[in-house]
Amino acid sequence: MAVETIGAGAGSASASQAMRGRESDMSLSERHFTPLRIAHVMAGARSGGAELFYERLCMAQHEAGHDVRAILRRDPAREARLGARHVTTEAMRFGGRLDLLTPWRLRRSLKRFQPDVTIAWMSRAARMMPAGPWPVAGRLGGYYDLANYRKCSDLVGNTRGLTRWMVAQGWDAGRVHYLPNFANDLAHVKPQRPDCVPEGRPFILALGRLHRNKAFDILIRAMKRLPGVHLVIAGEGPEREALTGLARGEGVSDRVHMPGWVQDSGPWLKACDLLVCPSRIEPLGNVVIEALSAARPVVASAIQGPEEVLAGTQDGLLAPTEDPEGFAREIAAVLETPALAASLCVNGRARFEREFAAPVVLARWDDFLHALASRHSGER
Repeated sequence: MAVETIGAGAGSASASQAMRGRESDMSLSERHFTPLRIAHVMAGARSGGAELFYERLCMAQHEAGHDVRAILRRDPAREARLGARHVTTEAMRFGGRLDLLTPWRLRRSLKRFQPDVTIAWMSRAARMMPAGPWPVAGRLGGYYDLANYRKCSDLVGNTRGLTRWMVAQGWDAGRVHYLPNFANDLAHVKPQRPDCVPEGRPFILALGRLHRNKAFDILIRAMKRLPGVHLVIAGEGPEREALTGLARGEGVSDRVHMPGWVQDSGPWLKACDLLVCPSRIEPLGNVVIEALSAARPVVASAIQGPEEVLAGTQDGLLAPTEDPEGFAREIAAVLETPALAASLCVNGRARFEREFAAPVVLARWDDFLHALASRHSGER
């Protein structure tokens, strides 16, 4: 598929656009490959969906043959993971607005590297970007203040809903681009049940930061209507104490397990009976894509990202937001109907392969980066 620019009309594709579309349908090994120097600048947290995708994209583009520079907030664990895959990293402070050293260091680093294109991940990195002879695209995974992206020539959203919102905020539709995330391919990962779940008991899995936006409280309340089912919430965050107290108050603490953040959730995903994403706010929902990759059934909130992925399909089920009974009903339907569960698994995996597998998404990124670098070169 060619670069999906929001301003492109359905019937206006030129011959060259059509050719790019045919080229991107090829496997990466079949396409003519031109390496680029790509700087990915991230000032993110220690954990989170955007941060995990940042790592995956840097690694994948490096392995594809691009010269990648990962410039990031100091995080020894992230630096070690990237270094183990031979991605060149450079750590900086990325402090608050009084941090005057990081923009200076960032400018010096980029002048040395001379990237063909720079990607600023989220608001802080975009705000600190220095001017220079390189195009800058801001990559957003949420509805952030676009005033922070004034130094960017283009914006990238990982959902179509985000890109429509960017245009509605006044951005030129021709410089707003939809590039989805890809998830690791979990087809050959060996399933492994968490030690906290008794053998022979069904268990549902939720992944994410223990934050109110993730609505794990709704899921815990739903557990009262799901006797015999165990819930594993893999994540860490400020709501741990409140969620622990809620599980105790609801009388389900013996079936609700919170083992903390799990760096490699693939084996648990492959082993679970169902992945649940009950979020109140979820611009994308990487966990939904990961469940599709693992060929596991999904029940998610009918909001934003999950709705964009699942609405009108037979790839997963949507439940009303803030509705424990509604979530319990959809979860029970999957657990009690093997034919439905099997159908969701097959359909979801096929959807992953069509839209969210690494070769498909990397081809889209390559098309976008080359187009941006070429346009910038022509504008200079």
